[in-house]
Amino acid sequence: MTSPATSHTNLPAETQRSAGTDGPDAPGKLERVIAGQLRRYRSAQGLSAAELAARTGLSKAMISKIESASTSCSLTSLQRLADGLNIPVTALFRGADTDRDATFTRNGEGSLTVRSGTQHGHEYRVLGTLKGRTDALEPTLVTLTDASDVFPLFQHPGTEFIYMLSGKMVYGHGAYEYTMEAGDSLLLDGEGPHGPLELMELPIRFLAISAK
Repeated sequence: MTSPATSHTNLPAETQRSAGTDGPDAPGKLERVIAGQLRRYRSAQGLSAAELAARTGLSKAMISKIESASTSCSLTSLQRLADGLNIPVTALFRGADTDRDATFTRNGEGSLTVRSGTQHGHEYRVLGTLKGRTDALEPTLVTLTDASDVFPLFQHPGTEFIYMLSGKMVYGHGAYEYTMEAGDSLLLDGEGPHGPLELMELPIRFLAISAK
């Protein structure tokens, strides 16, 4: 008679492997992602495992193993599954690389920063930053009001994109001047002196996105 303490040794080998989650045969993160995406796309199309098997040439048992993350799927099998579901093969990997930095800023929020134009009544509200990135964009909402005035122009490395949201102004870049209204945009080399030259219709709001 087998004692309860040793009864698990009578389980099939596959069941023994799945009984733990930390062993060498435990499903990895990528297998779990593929399993979840495959189930989602198959269910969305109303296909049974048998119907998908018929489309792909894979066995129903293999599809069940992939959807349960109990086996690693070959590249050939992944391509067959993608073709059978009429999706790009990369769709099966969505969510595999999720640890990425992002910043979400609600309307009216964002951190106020002090810059050379602050003393001239210009408000700079940074809409998001990515930590540890030297190539990250810096989006800033600039607001000019009745209390604002023009000031010495900016110069900095990299490029800058200006998009007018409201108001009207003359914006200078180097030897050139641009009259800008809502919907207008300007992409410029940051090394050239640039900034508002004349505030024509207040309040003025524009989005300034710089990249170094």
